[in-house]
Amino acid sequence: MRRTIVAGLTAALVSVGGCSALGRQAFQQPVVKVADIKLTGIGLTGGSMDVLVDVQNPNDFRLDATRMTYKVVLDTVQFATGAVDSKFTVEGNKTAQVRIPVNFTYAGIGEAGRQLLNTGGVNYTLSGDVTVGTVVGNFTVPFTNSGRVTNLGATR
Repeated sequence: MRRTIVAGLTAALVSVGGCSALGRQAFQQPVVKVADIKLTGIGLTGGSMDVLVDVQNPNDFRLDATRMTYKVVLDTVQFATGAVDSKFTVEGNKTAQVRIPVNFTYAGIGEAGRQLLNTGGVNYTLSGDVTVGTVVGNFTVPFTNSGRVTNLGATR
């Protein structure tokens, strides 16, 4: 009887430890990339734009995102920071597009704005993190993506 209890406890501990290690190894970080930047409004003092990002889930299971923080840098100027608190889901092995609304002032974009107007393009960096819930736990995953905004909308 005692031997059976010890064997059962040992098997349970091995299986729990194995599941925990398997869960950590099985999770692959989502990939966040800028899909497009669209100018949505322009006024006397500034404007607004939508930064569309693709969140790719390389896992076989669904990811439920609860929050995304971001920082947008144009050239060397910090252009916008913020958080998207609306929840979104990315199904297993799929990609979901998330819209980040950004408001800006002309005074705030400085040299980056002049470069965009003069050359038709400016380099950008989008960075931040996304918090996701999975079947193996919650993870906060950092991301960084760089490229070039051209013609007030197209990205490369």
